[in-house]
Amino acid sequence: MRELRKEFCLSELLAFYDVPKSSYLNWAKRAVDDPDAGLRERIKEIFADTGSIYGFRRIGLALKDEGLIVNHKKIRRIMKELKLVPRMVKSEKKYSSYKGDVGKVAKNILARNFDVKEPDRVWASDVTEFKTDEGKVYLSPIKDFCTGEIISYRYSVSADMNLVISMIRSAITAHPCIDGLLFHTDQGWQYQHSSFVNCLKANGIVQSMSRKGNCIDNSKMETFFGHMKREMYYGRKFATRKELYEAIDMYIKFYNEKRYQIKLKGLPPLEFRKQVS
Repeated sequence: MRELRKEFCLSELLAFYDVPKSSYLNWAKRAVDDPDAGLRERIKEIFADTGSIYGFRRIGLALKDEGLIVNHKKIRRIMKELKLVPRMVKSEKKYSSYKGDVGKVAKNILARNFDVKEPDRVWASDVTEFKTDEGKVYLSPIKDFCTGEIISYRYSVSADMNLVISMIRSAITAHPCIDGLLFHTDQGWQYQHSSFVNCLKANGIVQSMSRKGNCIDNSKMETFFGHMKREMYYGRKFATRKELYEAIDMYIKFYNEKRYQIKLKGLPPLEFRKQVS
């Protein structure tokens, strides 16, 4: 009697959802033959949803965020079987805004002390270049050393003073409690300019610069640009600047809100900020 009732309930459910019994039986058989069928599908979905950029570690963090604790070796094996390989594209020549000593060069106060425990204590910035069929685009972001988030950014067709000044003013407006904050950059001409130096001083911000020819001194920004260009830019063709602007906006939102960071306890930057603020 119990088996008959079970069969009747199943028939009712299949009828309610308009699912053929043969389809259900095929699915049930596959589930028995491959107990990881559901996991495989979810891994494929996460990989596709993130633009084919997540490796097995970040997919593991995404699954964990959904309440699924899966051994990283298993995820790596499934990805290998499904031939899910994160996009890796050869980079291009790095843009440099260095033009010699055109203003005041600040001391390297940061001195590669990248381990910062509180948000809004150390920020870093740099300018990078993109290309579209319409012409070049320059991006100037600010990264917080503690949370890893991009707290402000601006893009423009020119790497001029307005680009960096509007960026820093936007950051100060969004994060006003920054007295004594250390702001680190390379020796790009924009950061040596008196208008930028005075803007920092007026807001109680201490300026720090990398040593000449030492890109590792500002490796936090170099790392961000590397991730961004591999995951969003390389291998794609942008016909218009507007198309690139939209891609930048989408990526930085993804980076702050969804891109899991191993060094941030497996959390995205904005989630990590909530824990340390």
